[in-house]
Amino acid sequence: MDIAKSEPTPGIIQPNLPQHRDLYYGGAWHPASGDRRSEVTSPSTGLSLGQVAHADAADVNAAVAAARAGFKVWRDVHPNERAKILRQIAQIVRDNALELAAIDAVDCGNPVKVMLGDADTAAAQLDFFAGLVTEMKGASIPMGRGAINFSIREPIGVVAKILPFNHPFMFVAGKSAAALAAGNAVIVKPPEQAPLSALRLAELVEGLLPAGVFNVLPGGREAGAAIASHPQIAMVSLIGSVPTGRAVMQAASATVKPLLLELGGKNALIAFADADPMEVARAMAAGMNFTWCGQSCGSTSRAFVHSSIYEQVLALIPDVCGNFRPGNPLDMATTMGALASRQQYERVLDFIASAKSEGARLICGGEVPADAQLADGCFVPPTVFADVDPQMRIAREEIFGPVLSVMPWSEEAAMIETVNAVDYGLTCSIWTNDLDAAHRTAVAVEAGYVWVNEVSKHFLGAPFGGVKQSGLGREECLGELLAYTQEKNIHIRIRPQASTAKTPERHQS
Repeated sequence: MDIAKSEPTPGIIQPNLPQHRDLYYGGAWHPASGDRRSEVTSPSTGLSLGQVAHADAADVNAAVAAARAGFKVWRDVHPNERAKILRQIAQIVRDNALELAAIDAVDCGNPVKVMLGDADTAAAQLDFFAGLVTEMKGASIPMGRGAINFSIREPIGVVAKILPFNHPFMFVAGKSAAALAAGNAVIVKPPEQAPLSALRLAELVEGLLPAGVFNVLPGGREAGAAIASHPQIAMVSLIGSVPTGRAVMQAASATVKPLLLELGGKNALIAFADADPMEVARAMAAGMNFTWCGQSCGSTSRAFVHSSIYEQVLALIPDVCGNFRPGNPLDMATTMGALASRQQYERVLDFIASAKSEGARLICGGEVPADAQLADGCFVPPTVFADVDPQMRIAREEIFGPVLSVMPWSEEAAMIETVNAVDYGLTCSIWTNDLDAAHRTAVAVEAGYVWVNEVSKHFLGAPFGGVKQSGLGREECLGELLAYTQEKNIHIRIRPQASTAKTPERHQS
């Protein structure tokens, strides 16, 4: 059944799906090579959302050629003019926020209400980087009176963005902002599971940027591999899993291109004995991002709770998690959506089964919803396991689903060692009223982004990124803008002024 042909339901927002389903590059729409197409389905219903062009290596070549031509125009546009255009795009995003949110809701499964927040975030990132265009500064180096030496920053060229399924539109629009502000052309490969909002954005901004500056190539692994290895793509930015990051690094190594990688996380929430149990319980739920089914690299999916408040916190968890109930993502009242695909759904259920078989104590969730209206969707309720051993699968591997592991601790050094024992290092949330403990722990944990008495939130201007296998580089800050530039040094020798004094005439005696 095609969702576009289904009957409207009162109280449910109807998505306005994009009209164009082809590849967008060079300022125009193109069929995929061999007219290849793939089916897109809604994870909340299993209904078809129609077909979308499926790019291959030949399409990547064509898009890169168009992007290189666009880059040669865009790099010479005055930075303040580039900023003006980015602000226009930000306003377009705000004006169409509900429409874009509904597309993502039906396409990736997240509730439309929180997808409205994603549109706001994307617009804010566009405005933020528009405001930084004059900060692409070089430096001068003292050389004495005989020379001038200085550096300038130039855009790097064609930048490719390979993006995931958890926040499709926010990543397509917001994560393109820094690269565009710096003067680069951008090729976006939206998630294979949820490409529709990227195509709709291309429709909305068509004609605003020079042809070839913003390009959208829906596709799968073949397109991603072709992008990563392409000799005329100057830089690749990826948000995705660690295995995908490794594959992109390997492919990019052939052309020694720089990378910006935001990869997986198995992040810790640490609660000290003096923390308020209710605050901790609420933070555990908020940090898990249950609204979008825990599908976030930054989710704090391991909670280390001091043994003195451990059982108090666990007793509060069912009620706190009860605020997140799976439902139709297009209903503004829905507080928890669906997992993005059937494959991801089966993977999460497998992790839950393994936790049960390994002896973890189930606190809430753990079973698919009984509601018949949700039977065809990829719904899993908030699932919390206690008494988790650090060697269990759910404590070691990134699930990317609504499954939280809770562990008691009593000895700080041993707890820190366990927190740092995984290969990931993206975020960490610390809960305590002890300033010394907060500082000590923030320094000790191996993570790139640390909250104290806060969780989940991002702050524009604050560098976001991971350590270890959670990624390379920092985003959402000036450093991200500069990452899309290359520094060029210029040395000028100043010739000494030629003498203008006249030679005195000789007189014969």
